[in-house]
Amino acid sequence: MKYVLVTGGVVSGLGKGVTASSIGVVLKACGLRVTSIKIDPYLNTDAGTMSPFEHGEVFVLDDGGEVDLDLGNYERFLDIKLTCDNNITTGKIYQVVPHITDAIQEWIEHVAVIPVDGKEGPADVCVIELGGTIGDIESMPFIEALGQFSYRVGPGNFCLVHVSLVPVLNVVGEQKTKPTQHSVRGLRGLGLTPNILACRSAKVLEENVKEKLSQFCHVPAANIITLNDVTNIWHIPLLLRDQKAHEAILKVLNLQRVAREPKLEEWMNRAKLCDALHDPVRIAMVGKYTGLSDSYLSVLKALLHASVACRKKLVVDWVPSTDLEENTAKEAPDAYNAAWNLLKGADGILVPGGFGDRGVQGKILAAKYARENNVPYLGICLGMQIAVIDFARSVMNLWDANSTEFDPDTRTPCVVFMPEGSKTHMGGTMRLGSRRTYFHVTDCKSVKLYGNVSYVDERHRHRYEVNPDMVAEFESAGLAFVGKDETGKRMEIIELPAHPYFVGVQFHPEFKSRPGQPSALFSGLIAASCGQLDALLQNPSHLNKPIKAKISSNGVFSPKVYQNGHQKGHTHKPANNLVNGNYYSNDWFHLRSPLRREV
Repeated sequence: MKYVLVTGGVVSGLGKGVTASSIGVVLKACGLRVTSIKIDPYLNTDAGTMSPFEHGEVFVLDDGGEVDLDLGNYERFLDIKLTCDNNITTGKIYQVVPHITDAIQEWIEHVAVIPVDGKEGPADVCVIELGGTIGDIESMPFIEALGQFSYRVGPGNFCLVHVSLVPVLNVVGEQKTKPTQHSVRGLRGLGLTPNILACRSAKVLEENVKEKLSQFCHVPAANIITLNDVTNIWHIPLLLRDQKAHEAILKVLNLQRVAREPKLEEWMNRAKLCDALHDPVRIAMVGKYTGLSDSYLSVLKALLHASVACRKKLVVDWVPSTDLEENTAKEAPDAYNAAWNLLKGADGILVPGGFGDRGVQGKILAAKYARENNVPYLGICLGMQIAVIDFARSVMNLWDANSTEFDPDTRTPCVVFMPEGSKTHMGGTMRLGSRRTYFHVTDCKSVKLYGNVSYVDERHRHRYEVNPDMVAEFESAGLAFVGKDETGKRMEIIELPAHPYFVGVQFHPEFKSRPGQPSALFSGLIAASCGQLDALLQNPSHLNKPIKAKISSNGVFSPKVYQNGHQKGHTHKPANNLVNGNYYSNDWFHLRSPLRREV
């Protein structure tokens, strides 16, 4: 097994996740099998209870793992299926054994050999991203462990890529190398020496700047890569290829004879196509976390994948759901009018998932507007539940209908707490991960978009569900429950048959969308929003290319001896029973605030 470690310095938000994903793409294009690990040095065992405002979205894996959004980048870029063990946190490590650095190394080795691409046997290369910035106190145990690990596996098996910042001061207009010099000095002082520097900058690095970095950071000039601003992140693997980053990595890992020249024609065509699109499709995103786009990162990516497939330029209009409510009309009429103007000017409306009652009435009003005005609508998780609430109130005249999440004492609970959930423990107690949905109506838009299959497997993250005792009443009023779980009692997909496109799903289809394989339901929303739905329903086969992967997060760990490595003795039992944790959107890669995570 070969390892590529990606670290970051100077400031956060430089795009380590995109860089690590792009390195994986280039290595995969060279004919190598690639897996990925993300290290998050926070004390939580997973990302499930973190605020989207602070941490971005919670990405959900097939096995129910609630993980950092960078694992979503890995899955989308590399077209793989990861497990919760591919996200290492301080909280997980502290749960295992007291020998922290040993446990970190064993966890990495254990996870690295688990297949994630549907093939037998381990991958050739494991790309590891260390979250945070060099110098963060919470990262110290991981840096020490990785320093030991690099010595343990030995030369030829470990490559360190350090992502750093080369800023330009507007006053002098000169690219400054001192921040990167200090970052590398700090990294070396902690026992890790970078093999490659990936320098984030607004423009391509000048040659004299590269030479200066090479001299003071002790990295060959050929191994200093520019990651300059690009119009969309699909250009990043192409940037790496054009600067021969793959050759530098392969040389460090002694893989020149095994790998081939990278084949990235599909990536190049997609990146160029995305840049060339000009005909817009406007989607109103109605949510409560609209101040931070990373809160809905996978939804944005799924919309982008679908819009590119439909040859449209995606324009997302962010609509804070609270601004649609009557209270805002009284307190902030300008914000109220602006929100409604955005909603009414959109070609389609999307209400993503969420928790809590803030902004719920605004989401209900958005669903009502889409339903009454024949505007294409996609509701995800909570977005489906609020559509059911609106239908109960407006169509069935059940004016007190509500979810017990928002009103525990409602007399008409059309959305209820699931019996197997927990109201006292928040982390990992939801219905999580991949679940099967069976279609109960064969002549509906959803089943056609999925390719006329009998069932689909999608990822879930919820505690509440449509009240099964009211399903017959809803169906009599005209709401179609076209998809249900294996028991037939849990509602998974709703449709309004007479509406051009009104779909709600209890699951999160955005988590399995890929650049070349857009989500069926997102494709339906975009197609309906730009007048292409009928054509898509007649030929949806290109949307249904199943990835046949059998993923197991359990493996048997055995200590490995590496060529050129230094296998150490173990002072405790190997961790073989590791705990499973139960805009114009021309997608950009620009330097922004250091407090913002790069998309």
